Amino acid sequence: MPSTIDNTRFVAIDFETADSKRDSACAVGLVVVENGEIVAREYRLIRPPRKKFNPYCVRVHGIYWEDVCDQPTFGSLWPELEPVFHGADFIVAHNASFDKSVLHTCCRDTGWDAPHQPFLCTVQLSRKTWELPSNKLPRVCEHLGISLDHHHAASDAEACALIAVSGLRENPAFLKKVLP
Repeated sequence: MPSTIDNTRFVAIDFETADSKRDSACAVGLVVVENGEIVAREYRLIRPPRKKFNPYCVRVHGIYWEDVCDQPTFGSLWPELEPVFHGADFIVAHNASFDKSVLHTCCRDTGWDAPHQPFLCTVQLSRKTWELPSNKLPRVCEHLGISLDHHHAASDAEACALIAVSGLRENPAFLKKVLP
């Protein structure tokens, strides 16, 4: 396992979901970081397994069934996205337990293997690195001067990637504590 952010490759991920079920991904943002620099970005809309979107979720992310009805399902999209994870040392997400559960549920339910890399949570990283009144994504971004279109999966994933780079440069011991 790498010892510093400057000799790692990781993927930041963010999902938006259509409802409270973890199989309902309707958008994903992926950002690849190598040696502390963003080298690739991917954003895709996903047709979830159900047409009914929870109104609360729609208010959060602004994605409707009409936006995704002609998009690929997770199962058909995964073969295009999966190679992004090749060679990654770890996966990063803000509130990683949520994004990890969405990723693993969508992979399992569509017959694909989920990536094997460990997850690093930038909520935990920010708690251990900065003394902020809140570690929610907008507040951490404000603290670091990161532009954010909150609840747009591409923007959230990029913000998460930048938080990870900044936090792991400032607190390199976190990488050793969290990852095997």
